[in-house]
This record gives sequence, structure tokens and C-alpha cells, in this order.
Amino acid sequence: MIRFVRFLSIAILVACTGTVAAQTNITIHGEVVDGAGKEVFLYRYTDMLTRTEVMVDHSTINTNRTFELKAYANYPTMMMLQIENYSQSFFVEPGRDYEVYVPRFDWNIDEQRNVFLEPEVLPVEFVNMPAGELNGLISNFEAVVADYIDAHRMYFDARFRPQKRYFDSLEAVVAKQCPDTKNEFFNRYKRYQLASMKYSFHFDTRRGMVNRYIKNQPILYYDDNYMAFFTTLFANSVSKGTTKIPVWQMAWWVNNLNVNVYLDSLGTDTLLRNEQVRELVALQALQEAYYQPRYYESDKVVQMIDLIGNRSKFPEHKILAQRLVESFRQQEQGAETPDFTLPDVDKKQVSLAGLKGKWVYMAFVRVGDPNCLAEIETMAHFRDSVYARSKNVEFVTICCDREFQKMYHFLKNSRRGQKYNWTWLHFNGNYKLLEHYQVVSFPYFILINPEGQMQYTVTPSPASGFFLNAPWQPKQKEEERPFFLR
Repeated sequence: MIRFVRFLSIAILVACTGTVAAQTNITIHGEVVDGAGKEVFLYRYTDMLTRTEVMVDHSTINTNRTFELKAYANYPTMMMLQIENYSQSFFVEPGRDYEVYVPRFDWNIDEQRNVFLEPEVLPVEFVNMPAGELNGLISNFEAVVADYIDAHRMYFDARFRPQKRYFDSLEAVVAKQCPDTKNEFFNRYKRYQLASMKYSFHFDTRRGMVNRYIKNQPILYYDDNYMAFFTTLFANSVSKGTTKIPVWQMAWWVNNLNVNVYLDSLGTDTLLRNEQVRELVALQALQEAYYQPRYYESDKVVQMIDLIGNRSKFPEHKILAQRLVESFRQQEQGAETPDFTLPDVDKKQVSLAGLKGKWVYMAFVRVGDPNCLAEIETMAHFRDSVYARSKNVEFVTICCDREFQKMYHFLKNSRRGQKYNWTWLHFNGNYKLLEHYQVVSFPYFILINPEGQMQYTVTPSPASGFFLNAPWQPKQKEEERPFFLR
């Protein structure tokens, strides 16, 4: 969701990334039947390249079950409404108020299955929606497409040979049942959704798509659907090598920071003769290259993106490059961990900042999960020896069961609970904490070094034998021996 053509693009980009407090032109009034006291958040993507989520607004659902959120946009924008681990996306238009309703919902689904691997959609319903409203038009379009594909699924199944004539018939059905409206965003939504489907079914080539939708046309940075189509069209078209340039050659230019040669080489492809298109494709290719360590050095990739951003004459690309660099640096080892305060088993508040200067081995668990219990037992087995050898180590286990009493009874009222004599905290409904650490399954482990930074991108579990050679252990000096005995 980036911005507008040329002279309007940068103004819209800055406006959409500003805070809600500056100005608002969208209000969402909501009611959640059984959500009193829960926090509700409104998110959006900064753009469709980095897909970085930013919080637009948040509120606490009142005792009367209602909430209000405010946002700003000057073009239809997709936003996500989230409560705990459940969310729903929809489009908002400038200057419009929305009424949404969430019926009675089972908030405990996340304790029965992993809702990150198998998401449960928050059942958001629009109330008093006028005829011709954008979300209604999109919902109808998607229903028409889904019904047609379901009725002719064999002819769209990749296991067989998809039939183009059925796709042509689908376009005719859409034209009849979902005709163009005065809402140009919806018209473009249909156009780029169908184009993406056509390309994914291999009913047209990248060259045909570029000639029809990209060539000699402005790049619609501000349109989510255009940008999603653009990134789909050029996915892996450069980072894994082209028909003329092998991947090792691409990697050599990147790893040696030859930005001029890298960009000029892309211009040998007739589809990328346009400087603006070529530079945007290069940014996308470098984003993909960051996750291909076999060929590309990640730090060089980040530097290349920074170089392109600094030299670019396109304001939109400067902003995209900056966002990519920031997103990658946040992922790198050594990123600062946020402070948080959570209750222990006696409901005494414990702050992570109070543990700075120590190695903190943090485990996110649920006490009823057998995999978590096995790892907790391993921690208990090593706890005394770890604490005896290293005075600056702290085990911290964060219980993510919804009810505090589960942790309390597990530690206080069970026979084995006395063995787990280290710091236990309850996450206390702090889903933002889980999101920050990207906890999507249990158990999950994080090692924080004495400087308050994450030591690893992925921290080994206790059962892996991690405690036998952990980084906090003092290094053993080799005994000096005569040369002839070595």
C-alpha cells in the first residue's frame, strides 16, 4: 500500500505512515459480544514490498462491549482488525465511518490448536453497510470467482492441464455479474486479481503481462492490488538469475557492491528497459536475495539496498529502500529486546530490565502440553549444575496458558512443581510480547545475552544438549604442555 503517481506519491506516502493522532478521516465503531476488557488493534502494511505491519490505533473494549478506532488514509487501504490471536482484514475508504460487529466467539481455540499454522478468522460483520460499499463489492466478486472455480475445479487444477477457455469464461462471468462501478479502486481490484490468476495458471507469459499492465504505464505505488500484482509478476525473476545472467554472476556483483553494473545488467532484459521499473525490480530481487545465503552475503545485500536508495531519483524507492534496510536490521542477531513486566507465581511484578547483565534463557511454554513438559523436565535436570557453574545465568519461563491459575496450580499444588525452582512468569494476556518474539508454537526458546540483546536468531532447546556447551560457560584454558607431548 504505497502511494500516488509522481507528484502525489511522496505526499501520500508520508501521510499514510504518520500517526493517527495527527489527523483522522476514518472511524470504526465496533461491538464484541463477549470481548469486554480485551484489547483490539488496527494494523496496516507500510507497503506491499516489505509488508511490514504497523499499528494504526488500538483500544480496550468497554464493559458495554463496544470500542472505537480511528485511522487516516487518502486512498482505499487494507487494514487488519485483531483481537488476541485472531484477525480479519478489510478495506477502508477515506471519509467513511464503519460499524462492525463480532458475535460470540470461542477465544480458547488457540489452546486447542496452533492458530498460527491453522488460522481462525475473527468473524467481523459489517452493520448498516450501504449498497455499493467497497467491501461488499469485493466480497461479491470473490464469491463469484470462488463459485465458478469450484464448479469447474478440474479445469483449474494444477495436477491436470488447466484449460484457458474456462478462464476466458470466468472473465465473461465476472464482467456480467460484477460489472465496473464508479469505484475505480474496485475496478482495478478485479483487473489485477484476474491478471494474477491468469499468470499463476500460466495462461499468459511475464512478457505478455508486462506489455499489458506495466509497460508505458505509471507505477501505482499507492494501490495495494497493483503492487501485489507487480511483486507476483517479478518474483524470483532476478535473484535466482535470468536467461542471460546466471545467479552466481548476480551474486558476485552484489557481494562486491557493484551497484552500477548490477542495475545496468538488468537493463539487458527488454522488460526492464524502463529505469523506474528496473530499479523497483532490483529492490524486490535484493529483498529475495537476503534469504538466499547460498549465493548472497546478507550484509552486502543490505548495503546494496542502501546504495540504491541513496542514489535513486525516485522518492518512492528511497522510502522503500530505507524500510527494507530497517526491517533487515531488526531481524539481525543482536537486536535489542524490549522491556516488559509480568507477574510471577505470587503475582509480584518482574521486569526484564532487572535481569540485564545476566544471560537469560527464556522459555515460552504451556503447562498442559506434553512437549513443553518434557523440555521443562530437562531444564530442571540441568538447573542446579548450570547455576553452580555460572553465577550470571537466569532461567525464565513464561507460561502462556490463558488462565493464571494453571501456572499457579502447576507450581504450587503439584508434587513436581517444587523441582522447577527458577523464575516463572505469566504472560498475562500480553499478546504483543508474543508477537515481538514471534512465538508461534510451544515450547519456544530465546537466549538474551548480558547486554540485553538476543544471542541467536533461533535458540536451541534444552533437549538438544544446549546446556552442555552454552555460551555463558567459562572458557577452559588449554594446559600448557611441552611441545613434544602435544
